[in-house]
Amino acid sequence: MDYRKLGNSGAVVSHLCLGTMTFGAESDEATAHTLMDRYVEAGGNFLDTADVYSAGTSEEIVGRWLKTKKLRDLVIATKGRFPMGDGPNHIGLSRKHLSEALEASLRRLGVEQIDLYQMHAWDALTPIEETLRFLDDAIGAGKIAYYGFSNFLGWQLTKAVWIAKLHRFAPPVTLQPQYNLLVRDIEHEIVPACQDANMGLLPWSPLGGGWLSGKYKRDQMPTGISRLGENPKRGMEAYEARNAQSRTWDIIGAVEDIAKARGVSMAQVALAWTAAQPAVTSVILGVRTEQQLNDNLGAADLTLTAEELDRLSAVSKPDMADYPYGTGGTNQRHRKIEGGR
Repeated sequence: MDYRKLGNSGAVVSHLCLGTMTFGAESDEATAHTLMDRYVEAGGNFLDTADVYSAGTSEEIVGRWLKTKKLRDLVIATKGRFPMGDGPNHIGLSRKHLSEALEASLRRLGVEQIDLYQMHAWDALTPIEETLRFLDDAIGAGKIAYYGFSNFLGWQLTKAVWIAKLHRFAPPVTLQPQYNLLVRDIEHEIVPACQDANMGLLPWSPLGGGWLSGKYKRDQMPTGISRLGENPKRGMEAYEARNAQSRTWDIIGAVEDIAKARGVSMAQVALAWTAAQPAVTSVILGVRTEQQLNDNLGAADLTLTAEELDRLSAVSKPDMADYPYGTGGTNQRHRKIEGGR
């Protein structure tokens, strides 16, 4: 396992993070404890959860596991923003909601301080100054060590960074976006914004909801025990839309070719590509069985060659219009000196 700085902080985390969204839903408590034990045994020290995962049950499972361990190097991350109860003030990034959400997360996790507290999404109703002041106060009170964002757009992230500087608040250290070979649009604005602020990326869904593991086949509706087998229309990873795109199968084909040539799984290849991208601090593993975790952990020992990385990046290059991100826009972003002008 490699270890990297947690964004612009001084903390260090493993480059593979164990996500706990399945805990209490797809993985029962005994399985969750086994997954955490196996992950730590492999050298991992970074757990990511959220208050809304299984309506607080995920945090509670992590908290009960922590009580049985003496692991001082663990970095625990959670999130707040979405509703955990009824009422207009039980949602958002207001001081009122976040103060209640943070206290509840501390209680469920059974800790005095949360290492990384993440804002789960932008809140258009709450002034970002209010959110940032709350987070700075929480750091001062010792209730959180660092904070970050999740699912923010580039302009939202940059606005928050510069308002924090203006008021001399503690800066954000990380952003948690969806990022994988199938979903690369964050490279247009969000990745450069993170690099400009020296923030680390914590990609979620690095296997594209299972697509990049090779479990789904072209023009064959999924069945059986899998996310799309249980619900083929599930969210942004729904089968019909991705199946209809030739790009999807070109990417999966390239991943499969490299996996066969290297004697590793397709999931390991996809995870290794994501971990090798600029600004990535730690890749979040979303598993529900020990078999899936053991396979994913194999990516810790896989280093793709420059040629393999180039092939995967080329075949997965996101579609874009000529302007502003294509050649029509790119050409205008570079100064040209011709004839002394």
